[in-house]
Amino acid sequence: MTTSVSDVKDVTTQAAISAIVAAHRGRRGPLLPILHAIQAELGHVPQEAVPLLAQELNLSRADVHGVVSFYHDFRREPAGRTTVRICRAEACQALGAGELVTCARDRAGVSLGETRADGSVTVEQVFCLGNCALGPSVAVNGEVLGRMSADRLRSILDEAVSS
Repeated sequence: MTTSVSDVKDVTTQAAISAIVAAHRGRRGPLLPILHAIQAELGHVPQEAVPLLAQELNLSRADVHGVVSFYHDFRREPAGRTTVRICRAEACQALGAGELVTCARDRAGVSLGETRADGSVTVEQVFCLGNCALGPSVAVNGEVLGRMSADRLRSILDEAVSS
């Protein structure tokens, strides 16, 4: 069974994916740049994009799915309005990242890798933000913040949930 652009249910999604594929047509190894562009445009890589990209790029669905599932930065569902990434690498773990994980779970009500039902916050783990000297570190909507305390994280989460 083949999937075409017309099989993608959401017309906005269909148009975005088609435009992104067209912009990368002819380039060598376009899958990763296309996936990054789809996520930048849509906030995630929807499941219906997998068969479409496989067809457009002459790849198997398994190849496309494998890339999407291998790289943790690709989301299958949209992230919350605020994304909090807690560094779990050794330096940050030694300086209290575990306490930050507990704080996020208790304050936001979600485990790592989850988004609150109201769409306000997504909490994720990463394994290095490159800010080891200032650990524990978190990234809030892409901004890396060092020397994070549980109190400071509670304040960030409270603001995210209330906005």
